[in-house]
Amino acid sequence: MRIAGAVRAVVAAAACGVLVTSVTSCASGSEDASKKDDRGAGNGGSAEGGANARAADLRRIPDVGDRLQSKIPKNSRQVVAVYGDGVNWAKSTVVLYTKSDSSDDTWEKVRSWPGHNGKKGWTTGHRENDKRSPVGVFTLTDAGGVLADPGAKLPYTQSSSMQAPHYWPKTHWRDFDYVIAIDYNRAKGTPPNDPTRPQGQSKGGSIWLHMDHGSGTSGCVSLSKSGMEYLLRTLDPKQHPVVVMGDRMNLKA
Repeated sequence: MRIAGAVRAVVAAAACGVLVTSVTSCASGSEDASKKDDRGAGNGGSAEGGANARAADLRRIPDVGDRLQSKIPKNSRQVVAVYGDGVNWAKSTVVLYTKSDSSDDTWEKVRSWPGHNGKKGWTTGHRENDKRSPVGVFTLTDAGGVLADPGAKLPYTQSSSMQAPHYWPKTHWRDFDYVIAIDYNRAKGTPPNDPTRPQGQSKGGSIWLHMDHGSGTSGCVSLSKSGMEYLLRTLDPKQHPVVVMGDRMNLKA
């Protein structure tokens, strides 16, 4: 377990949208491939065609179109898919898909949780403090939180510097007990609250998976404590985990 030092505590502490010192913001059912073949039961090829279509569908993350599907790394065997209810909505469903070592490159739905995203919805051009979550495919490489490591496989940094400020509503104080950094405009291999912004400050940053407080975030994705614990204990850097996130319309594009 990596422990954030005194220097981290000075530069850290921005999460999900509010600056604590001078650092930034948290920035800011599958497609029916199994539809019956409409060529009719008398066509000998229809059953085989339907089976092939279903098999092909299992090799894709459901409800994700070619644009984002193609950005999932070939070596990734763990995908966290975040399905936003609508482009301007804050509710989401978070689903974990995996490929087993023995699978023939087919995805299996493992768990799902209700969640939230940016309070103003989603965007394909995220800007700092726009209160929207960025649409895209992002790697997951680093984790941390206020609480001790629960058994994370990703590198985990425990630090009180991630504590949500107490001028926030009390319902938000536990938001960052557990955090998984989403690699949007951040330096991989650093604690989640590292302030580095490779694309510049205006593009926002500190986009995390974190614990849910029951409503929209400033750009992060949130889910239950039990869900965060499960992801921390399951996501494995050897499996090259990524998150595919967005509203359903943009995901299908």
